[in-house]
Amino acid sequence: MKRFDQLVVAAATCVIALFLLAQPATAQSGRLASESESKAQHKGEARTHRLILQVNTNDPAMMNLALNNAANVDQYYSDLGEPVEIEVVTFGPGLHMLRADTSPVKDRIKSIAESRPSVSFKACGNTQENMAKAESKKIPLVSQATVVKSGVVRVMELQEQGWSYVRP
Repeated sequence: MKRFDQLVVAAATCVIALFLLAQPATAQSGRLASESESKAQHKGEARTHRLILQVNTNDPAMMNLALNNAANVDQYYSDLGEPVEIEVVTFGPGLHMLRADTSPVKDRIKSIAESRPSVSFKACGNTQENMAKAESKKIPLVSQATVVKSGVVRVMELQEQGWSYVRP
């Protein structure tokens, strides 16, 4: 038993040592990333701000809130002279936001798309297919919408690329 205790202590010591050795490398890489962002900003190169707005409920108030968020964020960075990309991603019941036949906000979407080119609208293809089966008809989307295979996957992929995520 004494030998087993010694092995446990040795293993724990190795794990702690590896953890402590890894910390400076992580801090160093984080510091380097901050330094390059800082250098880019000093050269006048603003990094592009990227925002995902998720809409997954058939609630006009939520849809309008997402559109308000998109317009406000776009205006904020526009006033600063900094680039921004905003994607409104809809899936599930939220697809009604981009449906040409049921959207309570289609006029606002058209207006925002025309006046704010940094804002785009993505519709979940899986949801569109499921709604088409349930309703036995083709589901028309507003012309400003682009279909992605899966709205949830789109959100995940953008987050993995460093995009900020907001669910209004």
